[in-house]
Amino acid sequence: MRQGSDGQAVIRFRAAGVSLLLAHLLLVGWLTLRPLDVPWTTAANLSPFAGIKADLILGPVTAARRIGGGLLLLAPLGVLLPMAGGRLLVSPWASLARTVAAGALISLAIELGQTGVPGQVVDVDSLILNTVGVALAHVLFVPALRARLRRRKQQRIRVLPRAGHEVSQGPTPTISRVGIAP
Repeated sequence: MRQGSDGQAVIRFRAAGVSLLLAHLLLVGWLTLRPLDVPWTTAANLSPFAGIKADLILGPVTAARRIGGGLLLLAPLGVLLPMAGGRLLVSPWASLARTVAAGALISLAIELGQTGVPGQVVDVDSLILNTVGVALAHVLFVPALRARLRRRKQQRIRVLPRAGHEVSQGPTPTISRVGIAP
């Protein structure tokens, strides 16, 4: 979907992806990096899955809300990053690897940014949940979306005139000859 007769469609598709990606990142930045007015904060959680285990002890409703929130925070990146890339013909595994790596780096940047924000603490479980959320969103939506877009593109190609019914594009241009000076 990069080149060809769909050039304007690709540009619009990528522009929409970049715009939505920036809007989502601004929202996530506002939610996660704003100072909180709290009387005290907990210590940073640097041991993997400790916070998830603590959430599970609190009960299924609280655990589902906290774990689901961690999964959903950056999940739209799983769709928006490939959309901003605008590629239709790409290896699904390479796309997944690039998207998950980018999601993990964005999540890491958010967690590191929280070290300087009053009331916010670093939590390695947030990094894990955010990355898994990006991977799940990518696996669930991107292959189906790309297949649908490829089918639409193939249908448009079939509508074009066949070899025996080509439409004339005008005469072949000629180049005038210029003589060599004496």
